[in-house]
Amino acid sequence: MDALTLLIPLSLALGLGALAAFLWTLRSGQYDDLDGAAHRILFDDAPPPDEHKDSTR
Repeated sequence: MDALTLLIPLSLALGLGALAAFLWTLRSGQYDDLDGAAHRILFDDAPPPDEHKDSTR
């Protein structure tokens, strides 16, 4: 029974800490663009400009 007096407040504190961390990430915009990273992986960046074409003129 003595263990419950320690574990119940500890579990409540950890739960509130996890809730606070989730709310902080929600307010900071971590979940605004869920598909952006997935699309950036699939598509190549724009090709770099060809320096040799411009130097021949």
